[in-house]
Formats: sequence, C-alpha cells, structure tokens
Amino acid sequence: MKVAAIQMVSSAVLADNLQQARGLLQQAAEQGVELAVLPEYFCLIGTHDADKLAIQERFGSGPIQQFLADTARELGLWLVGGTLPLSGAAGNKVFNSSLAFDPQGECVARYDKIHLFRYDNGRESYDESRVLERGQTPTRFALPSKDGHSWQIGMSVCYDLRFAELYRAYAAEGVDLLLAPAAFTHTTGKAHWEVLLRARAIENLAYVCAAAQGGIHTNGRQTWGQSILINPWGQVLAQQAQGPGVVLAELDALAMQQWRSQLPSLQHRVL
Repeated sequence: MKVAAIQMVSSAVLADNLQQARGLLQQAAEQGVELAVLPEYFCLIGTHDADKLAIQERFGSGPIQQFLADTARELGLWLVGGTLPLSGAAGNKVFNSSLAFDPQGECVARYDKIHLFRYDNGRESYDESRVLERGQTPTRFALPSKDGHSWQIGMSVCYDLRFAELYRAYAAEGVDLLLAPAAFTHTTGKAHWEVLLRARAIENLAYVCAAAQGGIHTNGRQTWGQSILINPWGQVLAQQAQGPGVVLAELDALAMQQWRSQLPSLQHRVL
C-alpha cells in the first residue's frame, strides 16, 4: 500500500491552508497513494492559542470537515485530516481532533488528542491545556487495501509519542500502522522526534507514518518538520526535512508479517 505523509507550513489564514493542503493531496493522488495523512493543525497555526476557538466546528459539520470529505471523495483517497479544532463541552476549550475519511468521503474514525503538550525552557513556553480539552479514547480503524490486506491503523497526535503505553495498547489489538500527525517544536524535534518514532515502530513491529509541520510560520514559530515513514524494523523509508511536500513510501504487509514471525517479541510480553 502506498502511503503519503503530507508536510505543510500552515499559516493563520484558513483558506490559504486548505488550498495548500489540496494541492499537496492532488500530488499524492497522482502518484497512486491510497492513504494520505495531513499534519497536526493543517488548517491553522494562528498568532495566539485562542485562534483555534474561532474556527472550531461541531463534529459532523463545518467547512474544514466538508473540505476533508470532499477531497477524499474527489481524489479517491483514504484521508486523515491531521488535526482540527472540534467543539468541546466548555465554550473556551476545544478538542484537537484527527479525523479519518474513506474514499467515499465518509468519516470512519475520530481521535481526540489524549496527551496535552506543556514545555517551558525559559525561552519558549507552551501549554495546550489553556485552550484544549484532552481526549479519553484510543482509536483505530480498518483500511482494506488494494493489496488484499486489511490494514489496522492506530491514531495518535504529536505529544502522544512520548507515551509508549498508547502504542502498546494498539499493538495488542493487532495494529499494523501507527499515525502521528504533528507540529513538533524545533527544539524538541531536534532532540527527540526521529528516535521516538523509530522506537514506536521497533517495539511494536509496526509501520509509522508521521506527517509534520515543517518551517517558520507567520506567527514566528518554527516547527521541526522531518515528515517520515518508518518500517517495523525501524528503517526510515522516506523523509523530508523542511518545507511543504509529499513524502511517499510503499508499505509491505508480507514483510511486516515476516519480521513479526522472525522476532515474535509481541508474543513475549509479560507486563
């Protein structure tokens, strides 16, 4: 199955971001991709955290969700819309939600980011809990590929990468591919991005697709980028450092099964 991680440098203008995403997804479709994954906050990286509140949508309706549904249907793709802000119970907070759409434009899965990022090194300061409501439920979906394999796909977002138990739970459920749309800071990405992703692939003998924001945004923030696809042996299949782009790789279900047979570590778990 051919998969694409879409790298973007999103701005504070929703319409511009959707146009950028549409062009990159078109490129992916023209190269025969079955599944394309957009990055976290593909629709908006605003000037202030609270800018997310202004574009929030109720689950099931809204221009961003309509864009994702229409694009999946028009391009004949399975499409994971990195993240977008969906309304929560409180008016001053939203969920940071990742939605999966099938090629008919139907939403087949919703994952609300469980772990909320907080970091302060004296120069940079982030606290997602100011405007985000944390999710509660791990989410996976099945993708019946043209290769005849029904891929089991586990969803996550960015900071979730630091919590291995989420991915272990997915492995116990037979997940083959782990998705990690992200907007890692340049500081934390340089230190930990690739090593965390490769660890998640190796320890769970699963493919990893991480679509990232990668560049300097209009609000001055710099994201690490390095969108990447990794196989279950921890080998990097494709990656892009910075700037908008389409990162492609073929995922081989038979090779994954062979690795799992040769090294049956998932069967050796004790705790």
